[in-house]
Amino acid sequence: MLSTRESIDGAGPSDPPEAAVDATGSWAFADADALFLFVHGFSTDATGARDQAYSAALALSASRSGDPPSVVGYDWASDADWDEAKRTADANAAPLAEWLTDWADDDGRPVHLIGYSLGARVACETLRALVERDRPDAVASLSLLGGAIPRTSVTRGGRYGPAIAAVSGPVGNFHSANDRVLGWVYRASDRTRAVGHGGIGDAGDAPAGYADIDVTDLVADHYSYFHPEDGCMPRVVERIEEHAQ
Repeated sequence: MLSTRESIDGAGPSDPPEAAVDATGSWAFADADALFLFVHGFSTDATGARDQAYSAALALSASRSGDPPSVVGYDWASDADWDEAKRTADANAAPLAEWLTDWADDDGRPVHLIGYSLGARVACETLRALVERDRPDAVASLSLLGGAIPRTSVTRGGRYGPAIAAVSGPVGNFHSANDRVLGWVYRASDRTRAVGHGGIGDAGDAPAGYADIDVTDLVADHYSYFHPEDGCMPRVVERIEEHAQ
């Protein structure tokens, strides 16, 4: 696990970005050819963050052939009110970008970034921070699962569009029409449509490398995207592996 829970809240980082990320748990990735970095969503405490990362690891393991994947969970203080959680998501961009850059320089194995729910905001803000550092190469791919961000934000002219286009690997938005949290609660609170509910709408607005992937047939609700038995991880892995061929 990586964590900024004790150093970053809605007011922003209390320490310099390079000192904000705390690494815990086993880091024995000797045989791994890549890492999957899972960023949890809204209203999640430290135990929930670890549980979600573990579920994602099981789902990825069941979806790939060969050795089990190496999965890192990114734990951030999202267990706050909605507006504060969004500010905290933004504040996590700099330290996560710093960690990814250091990993790319010191280790070099590709990192596949997965942002679930409000974790999509952390992931996309991190892409912007990497582009500002001229280091989009620090992310090999990006997968958004039930992304709780405006659908216009990932278009070519949106906040994240240019950063998405700078990623050399695939960027996939896995969305489900069954996601009532995004279809109703998010839309009512933020007064916009979430990209995780129906995609961007017009494929012509998509940045280079971006694709909407409808997983309504697999994902029954907002909480199932990364689950081993009823989620969409097989399609996440499929998109990444197709690009690698």
